[in-house]
Amino acid sequence: MCHQAALVTGGATRLGRYFSEALADAGYDIALHVNRSREEAEEVARGIRAKGRECAIFSCDFLNDDLNALIQSVKQRFPGLNLLLNSASAYESAPIATTELAMLETQFRVNMFTPLLLTRHFAETVQEGQVINIIDNKVAYHQYPYAAYLLSKKSLAEMTRMAALEFSPHIRINGIAPGVILPASQRTSDYIKWRIEGIPLKRQGDPDHLVQALHYLLDNLFVTGQILFVDGGESINLEGRHSENYSA
Repeated sequence: MCHQAALVTGGATRLGRYFSEALADAGYDIALHVNRSREEAEEVARGIRAKGRECAIFSCDFLNDDLNALIQSVKQRFPGLNLLLNSASAYESAPIATTELAMLETQFRVNMFTPLLLTRHFAETVQEGQVINIIDNKVAYHQYPYAAYLLSKKSLAEMTRMAALEFSPHIRINGIAPGVILPASQRTSDYIKWRIEGIPLKRQGDPDHLVQALHYLLDNLFVTGQILFVDGGESINLEGRHSENYSA
């Protein structure tokens, strides 16, 4: 009997690494997708193998390579493939006024088109399983300084719901939308403190909170088409301006 296995895109760095390691702890063999982070992937793979799980690294450039070939290669190496976790992401900030076609193409290719096509090929290849898309709690807002990135993530959120309908009942498809959990290295402590002030729970999140969300989606067989916001309530903090909070 073959072990269950997961393909984790972008699984060697940042949140993808936490998800890869958490899935290994949960008994999954790991197909670790990588583009440029080969050294980091080798380190993660060694750690996963030390846990007693199988781990193989699969290189794929989402801007140029064959996505179906990636799925088929993973399935051949791991016949128990039953989970696709789309964690790889491209991020570049710019308002609409300065957004060029090349930026749009890159952001949408990595953040939206690739998860969609991987989901299609995954569903064609496995008899049953699940897909989990890593989104962003910013999809609750209209933050135009991140236009191309945010529009691609908003599209990914809608695709998650649409695909959940199309591929039911054999494939469950859900999303996780992280908030202030693992900020980019260039974010200052003052910026993080300012962000926390807008979070109802008044604290920064931890990757373990995302792992808990991951386990919920893995284990609850009656959940599909949902996006679980793990952000301390930041995305519901949309009170807006009114007379009672107006400061003259």
